[in-house]
Order: sequence, then structure tokens, then C-alpha cells
Amino acid sequence: MTRTLLTIGHGYSAQALVRHLRRQGGWRFIATTRSPEKAAKLQDEGQEAMIWPGEDLAGALAQATHVLSSVSADADGDPVLRALAPALAKEAPRLEWVAYLSTTGVYGDHDGDWVDEDTPLNPSTPRGRGRKEAEAAWQSIPGLPLHIFRLAGIYGPGRGPFAKVRAGTARRIIKPGQVFSRIHVEDIAQTLAASIAAPRPGGIYNLCDDEPAPPQDVIAHAAELLGMKVPEAIPFDEAELSAMARSFYAESKRVRNDRIKTELGVTLRYPDYRSGLSALLKEEDQTG
Repeated sequence: MTRTLLTIGHGYSAQALVRHLRRQGGWRFIATTRSPEKAAKLQDEGQEAMIWPGEDLAGALAQATHVLSSVSADADGDPVLRALAPALAKEAPRLEWVAYLSTTGVYGDHDGDWVDEDTPLNPSTPRGRGRKEAEAAWQSIPGLPLHIFRLAGIYGPGRGPFAKVRAGTARRIIKPGQVFSRIHVEDIAQTLAASIAAPRPGGIYNLCDDEPAPPQDVIAHAAELLGMKVPEAIPFDEAELSAMARSFYAESKRVRNDRIKTELGVTLRYPDYRSGLSALLKEEDQTG
């Protein structure tokens, strides 16, 4: 029987999941986007597209067996729940799998120490606080087969450091003790697919690789792979950063991913940034 996935906020991670599931076969895809141009592109790719905000999603939800939401919270909470909370509650007994893509930012700053899914949530940024509140709102819908995925920094095709290194705009900003966790988008896709295959309603999963690392190490390795000069180091206190970029440096933590391995049987394709960057560069060489 064909299953139907409704992706609300059809962004980078959702696109990767659809590619993964399409290889399996037996899926129908309904995706939302804000732009008519993107909707037309989705239609060309064999997906049913809806403009949202705008169109009423209740009908699509009534046809869906699986739902993925990656829409960010705004000042008034989760816009998806503002539009669909009653419909989600109505459809909850019928739905097979619902996922909300959150962020490891909900844990806040831990001075480089390790966190896992049981670590108390203490976000220090507006984005993290919004995601924490959205998680709770999704969890409050009775009977919903909800799975929460807390994503680390996402990279992958089109979202690697190589373009900036080549352009000479990459910066190695040094903040002592700063580490970030990361995840390749294909590992996001395979983990979501593993969860679909083995749903555990109420499950919460960190999505990150095995090796948290300082951001300057990633830039340096990218330059070395390209055979280019490693960008000079810039002390954090001297770096000109946007408010958004500075907020990322406000938190430092190492995120554990044991649960996706033990509960979902995931073996990461890219367990560290070195394997991920090497694969990205190889793919560029093959397609460019």
C-alpha cells in the first residue's frame, strides 16, 4: 500500500529524506513551500506541492500517513500548530509517524561538556527557546505518534565550506574551548527513514556525528583538501560577526548520538567531518 508523506517546510533535510524514500518506492509525497516557483519545481520532480502559508493543509493532512515538520517557531510560537493543532489531534489515531525537527540548541551552553537526550533543556538563545517551546507544544497533542529529532549543524552538497575557502572568504575564528557538533544531511535522511521503519512514539533523538570539533579545524581541513593555504586565525573577540553568527558561538557542547545507533540501528555514513568533507569534494569533482 502506498504511504503518503506530508512535509511541512520542505527544506534541505526534507528534500534529502524524500530522495531516500523515493529509492525505496511505494511513497506519495506532498510538500509545502512558500514560493510558486519552488512549487512548480516540486511538481516537476514528481511531488504534489502546496503553497503554505496560504492554502489549507487540513485536506493534505487527512490523506497523509506520515508527517514531517521542520518549520521554525516565530514570536507567537509554532505556526504549523497554530494552523493544524486541532486537525493533528483529530488525525492522531490514524497517523503512523509524525516528526518534528528541532535543534541541539535546546540544551544551551555546557562549556564543551557532553549532553544527551536526557540532559535538561536550558537554551540560551531565542532560537533555542522557541524550539524548546515548540517541542512541548507538539508533545501536548494527545495520541500523536510524535518523534523529535534535535539536529546539530547541518552540512552537505551545496552547504560545505569549500566555496568560501576557494573565494578566500572563509575565516578561522578562534574561541578557546569552542566545539560544535555537526551532521551530514544524508545521515539525517537515513536516520529519519530508520525511524519511519521502526516508529517509537515519544522518541527523542540527537542527530549529530561522532566527533564534535572546533569550527576552525573544519575550515583548515577543507583548505588542506583543496590544496590551498589555511586561512589565518582570527580571535573571536576581534571577529566581525552577525548577531546570528555570534549567537552560535554563545554555546559550546558535545552532543551524544548513541540513541540513534542503539534504538534505530543507524550506522553513520559520515561519522566525522573529515569523511563528510572528503565525500563532498569527491562529489563536486564528479559533477563539476
